Amino acid sequence: MPPARRLSLPEFVALMGMMFATVAFSIDAMLPAMGEIAKEITPDAPNRAQLIITSFVLGMGLGTLFTGPLSDSFGRKTVILGGAVLYIFASILAWAAPSLELVLLARVLQGLGAAGPRVAALAIVRDLYEGRRMAQVMSFAMLVFTLVPAVAPLIGAGIIWLAGWRGIFIAFILFVLVTNLWLALRQPETLAPENRRPFRATAIAAGIAEVFSLRQVVLTMGVLSLAFGVLFTTLSTTQQVFDQSFGQAASFPYWFAVIALISGSGSLLNARIVMRLGMRRVVRLTFSTQLGLSALMALITLSGAHGPVFFALYIIWTTTIFFMAGLTIGNLNALGMEPLGHLAGLAASIIGSVATVAAVAIAIPIGLAFDGTPLPLALGSALCCGLGIWLMHLLGPGEPVAQT
Repeated sequence: MPPARRLSLPEFVALMGMMFATVAFSIDAMLPAMGEIAKEITPDAPNRAQLIITSFVLGMGLGTLFTGPLSDSFGRKTVILGGAVLYIFASILAWAAPSLELVLLARVLQGLGAAGPRVAALAIVRDLYEGRRMAQVMSFAMLVFTLVPAVAPLIGAGIIWLAGWRGIFIAFILFVLVTNLWLALRQPETLAPENRRPFRATAIAAGIAEVFSLRQVVLTMGVLSLAFGVLFTTLSTTQQVFDQSFGQAASFPYWFAVIALISGSGSLLNARIVMRLGMRRVVRLTFSTQLGLSALMALITLSGAHGPVFFALYIIWTTTIFFMAGLTIGNLNALGMEPLGHLAGLAASIIGSVATVAAVAIAIPIGLAFDGTPLPLALGSALCCGLGIWLMHLLGPGEPVAQT
């Protein structure tokens, strides 16, 4: 039997970027709706509206634990397409839900469905690439991924204007239909039948034991949890900061587009430097820089700063948060997956699930501590970066020789 046709690198990167962007679109398109959701279904506790974000992330984290083993047993494409079916069902449920509790349940189910492309797409990349070359490909895919956050709030705001915030769930359905049709028609399955692992509790338990026996992987999961924690907290609170701190709710989608486009260059920069500097060094430098910037932002906020200059500083600082994601997340995923190519799906599941659920545990209390200023986010970001630097120190400077 002849080998399956491989996509050209540009098309492969674009497709994987859009697969990963299912998560970004599901989060960022909801951001302009936070005020409307708070007024309609949780007027007595408006801060609870941000649970629309973290409930999705929680479902994604839980689903991530299972989608990897399923993709190792049944193939990457099967899991992605199956997740799309669940995602579409959950979107319909959220569209019709009369209460916040039911919307949150639907968002958890959406997250479960989105775990399919999140994990199985990462496993597809690992099936075809490894080491620093994988980190480079992931950086290019993350560059495509950043284009979606740039336009998602604008799309969300437009949909709200035309059809109300519930119309955003229809856009989610259309996005998933298009990307999964592309996958089904163009991307060959990357996991050969002879390399599939049985979906048995004993096999999964053995794989989990192997993952947690590797010090590099465990420490990397810890650092990734902190990076995600900063990112998810920023996403869940940034609209409130724009609205309550600066009175910029109407212009938020445009500012967010600017932030996303600028910060997207972080992935492009990483693609250029990771082959020379290595994953660990890039992550350490990025966390150290962000620690200083977040501490500075906290001090400026405590000083009572206000007005246009303070708003400009907040925009710059928020941009660095997303820029940090482009320089860390792809590298940390590649670093964690480095010794686990023989069980890429299960490894992607465990790493992604642990990091995401831990990040939700970080993001929810910081987000609910929102006091009308950027201070809780700045302090939380500084603390997470400090812990990340410590874990990277424990991980050590060593790194395998570059692979192509």
